[in-house]
Amino acid sequence: MDTERLPGCYRHPDRDTGISCTRCERPICPECMISASVGFQCPECVRAGSGTGHRPAANAPRTLAGGVVAADPHLATKVLIGINAAVFLLGLLLPGLVVELQLLGRYVADYGAPVQGVSTGEYYRLLTSVFLHTEWWHIIGNMIALWVIGGPLEAALGRARYLAVYLLSGLGGSALVYLLTAPNTPTLGASGAVFGLLGATVVLARRMRYEMRPVIVMVVLMLVLTFVRIGDVEVSWQAHIGGLVTGALVALGMLTPTTGRHRALIQWGTCAVVFLLAGAMIMLRTAELT
Repeated sequence: MDTERLPGCYRHPDRDTGISCTRCERPICPECMISASVGFQCPECVRAGSGTGHRPAANAPRTLAGGVVAADPHLATKVLIGINAAVFLLGLLLPGLVVELQLLGRYVADYGAPVQGVSTGEYYRLLTSVFLHTEWWHIIGNMIALWVIGGPLEAALGRARYLAVYLLSGLGGSALVYLLTAPNTPTLGASGAVFGLLGATVVLARRMRYEMRPVIVMVVLMLVLTFVRIGDVEVSWQAHIGGLVTGALVALGMLTPTTGRHRALIQWGTCAVVFLLAGAMIMLRTAELT
């Protein structure tokens, strides 16, 4: 016996859905639906509503993770790309800046010079190195991945939660590099943070019950590329694995299906725990090197 097929999402006609926007009543799929005070709304109605200036923040439409829906859901990703591009150009003009900001655990710049690195208190290198690139193909590859993976994730999490995933993933990747590599090995690049966004995307896809095979294929492909040597450049698998695991852990907290105060407590509590775990690895390695 034939059954009537559900309507397709107005933005993704190939996706059947039984949910419709409470304002315009158009069918919307889980990717497009945005939580409102009553039911769900489509992105167009949310943008139209947010432009009035009369909607209280407490009642503003929320993302899947509970963040406020922004007029530009990809703004943070654009800003991150802009910062990476600006730092890359600055590094071309001031090559010495790269040496001062890249991840180095312990090294001596010149004979007789004092020891420098993370182990001497230069902990800023753990994050500044995440925004450094020295080769054009390196930054282009990372920024394309950041746009493709980060844009949809930012829309799903909201800006603050998205930035938390990005920065903690970068820190987690750097912490594992610092822990496992030779202290005088220079490391830089946004790939650890990008892998963190990939790990968070896996959690998001699972939470939304999407088809997992394309996501798993992407993860496997990127992990395979992690262990492939490109000319004289050695890819930091520690940064990739550290970022991937960190991003997945933070996203698990961000996307736990709870509401209200419990949701915020779980989300930011998870961030705090992940930060402390990264800090513990950093302190352990520092104790070994000093």
